[in-house]
Amino acid sequence: MNNILDIKTPAEAQAAARKSDYGLENHGLFGLNKVYWNLPVEALYEEAIFRNEGKITIHGAFTVNTGKHTARAANDKFIVREPTTEGHIWWGQYNRPYSADKFEELTARVQGFLQGRDVFVQDCYAGADPNHRLPVRIITETAWHSLFARNMFIVPQTNDEYRRHVPDFTVIAVPSFKAFPAIDSTPSNTVIAINFAQRLCIIGNTGYAGEIKKSIFTIMNYLLPLEGVMTMHCSANVGKAGDVALFFGLSGTGKTTLSADPLRSLIGDDEHGWSDDGVFNFEGGCYAKVIGLSPTAEPQIYAAIHRFGAILENVVFDPVTRRIDLDDDERTENTRASYPLEFIENALSAKRAGHPKNIVFLTCDASGVMPPIARLTPDQALYHFISGYTSKIAGTEIGLGEEPEITFSACFGGPFMVHHPAFYADLLKRKILRYGVNCWLLNTGWVGGPYGVGKRISIKYTRAMLNAALDGLLDNVEYTTDPIFGFQSPKTCPGVPDEVLNPASSWPDEQAYMKRYRSLAARFIDNFKKFSCGFSPNGGVNIAEIEKAGPRL
Repeated sequence: MNNILDIKTPAEAQAAARKSDYGLENHGLFGLNKVYWNLPVEALYEEAIFRNEGKITIHGAFTVNTGKHTARAANDKFIVREPTTEGHIWWGQYNRPYSADKFEELTARVQGFLQGRDVFVQDCYAGADPNHRLPVRIITETAWHSLFARNMFIVPQTNDEYRRHVPDFTVIAVPSFKAFPAIDSTPSNTVIAINFAQRLCIIGNTGYAGEIKKSIFTIMNYLLPLEGVMTMHCSANVGKAGDVALFFGLSGTGKTTLSADPLRSLIGDDEHGWSDDGVFNFEGGCYAKVIGLSPTAEPQIYAAIHRFGAILENVVFDPVTRRIDLDDDERTENTRASYPLEFIENALSAKRAGHPKNIVFLTCDASGVMPPIARLTPDQALYHFISGYTSKIAGTEIGLGEEPEITFSACFGGPFMVHHPAFYADLLKRKILRYGVNCWLLNTGWVGGPYGVGKRISIKYTRAMLNAALDGLLDNVEYTTDPIFGFQSPKTCPGVPDEVLNPASSWPDEQAYMKRYRSLAARFIDNFKKFSCGFSPNGGVNIAEIEKAGPRL
């Protein structure tokens, strides 16, 4: 906010109480009006209300409208090309190069833009494992984005820790700052640019908070694999026996929903690392898609998003009663909620646990042909990991329509993967083999026909299949080998009708099913060709060998 009248704000007197000795001048930020350092949740609520950034709903959650951008602006994200890191980066669709000189100019304009304005700072950490955590600083133009950062990352516990905090990476998020394509060489007024040499990320012209979260994830995806830590776009939980499960998948495939299990402790819902000591959460909070959220099917998440401290993005509410409508997609299908991990009743406070016993690849198959659950060999697991097949659900990215769009996103998180997929796959293979991990493919998409003809698999059946896999109940049942993909599908599963396990039987025409299935397999094969054409500069798995574990026509 440009507070030109110098009006006293609710938390102004406490703005410097948690100030770091490492000041903003180290980021080239001078002439600012007021800097609000590490405000707690309550103070950020007061500041956000004072600045008319959003409204408080009936149960205490804070609701905001993110404006034009209600999803990630994938085409506006860049990585600065510079000598110290360019040899490690998988340049192309996801990692678009940006000139170092242009980044210098962009940074200087952002620094000038912020002069005379209030800013909010949150000093925190990415990574629950102290051996691999990254000190970060999130500088924002709005109070609610500062609250988002406080929800999503791991915060220091003492004033002295705040005072001594020195960030290894800094994000400056300024929604009202617009890039100029003619000057900044950007395709639009929106820009997300990461400079690994300067340890700096600039976000402009978007209020969608997911850009802050995913920028930090992108940064971790570059840094940690160089230390031998596997970085993963997955949720994770752990059973009473200490058996950890990982759930890979894109937005809308069920990572958050399926990992929030009342019988298992939640480690985290989206981003994790896997070191020699086990699995650890990168974050301190959850960022759940909430359109159509059910209090019966997803009671823990439903309860969490109604609490004071939760942020609701683009969720429609009644301005009189302050009640929210989770079924209203007037603003976007991609309605979101941010809340601290501890809002989930059985969340693991340490945010880390041992090595996984099971890995589950979640796919939302809009073709309606993939089996609901299948067991994978290690090489098949790597093939599906590198392929990252799913269907993008409406609203998760700018430009998506109502109908799901079949896509392949490398490592189930292509836009955030900085190294070549073979590099991540090599790390994953070593860990799967070393720790004897069981690997599964779980389809949360359509049965009985494609989108528009069939229907989406019941979450009741999905949970039954998942629980059976995690509890070992599928270890000794009879399996059939898939004629095209070669993986094994169980013939029976407790709590699931046998016909549900055989997708062909639910189609009215089996020939039409096989035609559609072969068509999907052909798309897998075509997609995988792009990986065999290039090699990871850092090494990695043999792509030609992994390709043999794919479908056969």
